[in-house]
Amino acid sequence: MKLIYTTFTFCCIVINVFGQYNDPNYPKPTTGYEADGSHTVGIVSFANPNYPSKNIEIYYPSDITKKVPTIFYSHAFGGNNSANISGMLNFVAKKGYAIVYVPYQTTGVTVYDRYNNLLNGFRKAARDYPLIIDTTKVGFLGHSFGGGASFGNAYKCFTQNNWGQNGRFIYALAQWYSYNISQTELQSFPTNTKLLTEIFDDDVTNDHRIAMDIFNNINISSTEKNFILLKSDTVAGHTYLADHVVPNTSAAFDAFDYYAYYRLLAALCDYTFNGNLVAKNVALGNGSVAQVTMPNGLKNLVQTNNPLAIYPESKYQYPCSDIQNLRSIYCPTILDIDVNTPSANSLFLYPNPSSNTVTVLLPKITSNNELKLFNSLGQFILLKQPLNQTELSIDISSFTNGFYYITFGNLKTKFLIQ
Repeated sequence: MKLIYTTFTFCCIVINVFGQYNDPNYPKPTTGYEADGSHTVGIVSFANPNYPSKNIEIYYPSDITKKVPTIFYSHAFGGNNSANISGMLNFVAKKGYAIVYVPYQTTGVTVYDRYNNLLNGFRKAARDYPLIIDTTKVGFLGHSFGGGASFGNAYKCFTQNNWGQNGRFIYALAQWYSYNISQTELQSFPTNTKLLTEIFDDDVTNDHRIAMDIFNNINISSTEKNFILLKSDTVAGHTYLADHVVPNTSAAFDAFDYYAYYRLLAALCDYTFNGNLVAKNVALGNGSVAQVTMPNGLKNLVQTNNPLAIYPESKYQYPCSDIQNLRSIYCPTILDIDVNTPSANSLFLYPNPSSNTVTVLLPKITSNNELKLFNSLGQFILLKQPLNQTELSIDISSFTNGFYYITFGNLKTKFLIQ
C-alpha cells in the first residue's frame, strides 16, 4: 500500500522572487502584532541527515540569552529553499521566538518519508540546540503540504515527547491532505492545544473541505480554535490576491502578508506562550473586531467555527474526495453549496450556522432591492439597502441564538445563529 503513494503528484508552488515591502496603499506596519519585533536575528544551519544537500536551519533572537518558545515549520511541496519564506522566518525571530525550518525531498520518496524527514529534523534540532529551543512552549506551522503534515507530526511530538506542556498550537494554511493521523488521534490532542486554520478564497489548488474536515473533527473547543477566510480585493488599482501562495514570499510584499498572516501568528504565539488575553482576542477572537479588521479599504477577514464549503470540488486541483486523501470519507459531511455565480433567482449566505458575521451573496440585478432580516417569529429586525452590490456582510454578534430569515425582493433564505 505504501508504494502507491510514490506515484501521487503534488503542486509545486515555489516562488523565486525576492523583494521588500512594496504596498502602494498601506505602509509597512510599525505597531501592533503585525509590526516587526526588535530582536536581532541569528541563524544556525546544520546538516540534514535525511536530505544531505539541504541543511536544517533555526532562526532565533540572538540577543536573548535563554531558550525561547519555538515554532516548527513545515513548508509547502517544493518549497525547500528557505529564501522563499525568509520574510516569515525573520519576522518570527524578530518577535522573540525561534523557528525551525526542515527541507524535505519532492521526488524519489513517499508522503510518509517526507513526514518522517520533517519529524526527525524537528527532533534533532530540539535535541542538539537545547539552549535555543524551549520544547515546553511550541507551535507547529505549515502551508499546503506542510499544513496537512503539521497535525500528524504535532500529535507525535505532543504525546510522545511531551512538547508543549506549557503551551502548544497548530497554525495550518491552505492545507493539503493529512497523513499519519487517525480519527482517534485527531480527537485525542492534549487539552491545551490551540488551532488556527486559514484558507484563501481564490485558492484553486487545495479544496477548502480538506481544512474543514480536520477543523471540524479535531477535539479542540471552539474557544481555542478559529477558522479564517481571506478574500481577494483591489484597492486603488492594486490587486491583493487571496490565492494559494499568499504567505510564500521571500519578504512581505503587501498588507496581506502582515495583517492576514504575520499578525495572527504573532498574536497566537503571545496567547499560547504567555497567556495574554489581548492576544487571544486577535488570534482566536471568534470574529472580534481586533481579529478580523484589515487596513481600511481592504475586505475584513471572515471568521467562523462552523465552516461550510461554498465552491464545488471541481474548482480545485486536489479535491477532498480524491483517492490520495485518506480521510475522503469525511468529505461528504461538509455542506456543498455551489455559489460560483449566483443567478437571478438565487440567494446564498455563509457561514451557516454563524455567530458574529454573516455574508450574503446577492444575485446580479439591475434594481436596488431592500434586504430585510426577520427572526423565527417573523418579526422585522434589520433593513439593508445594497447599492448594486453582489456581496453584503451583516454584523449579527448582538443577536440572540436561533433561526433567522433574510429576504431580498422575492427571494428568501434561512440561517442559524448559535
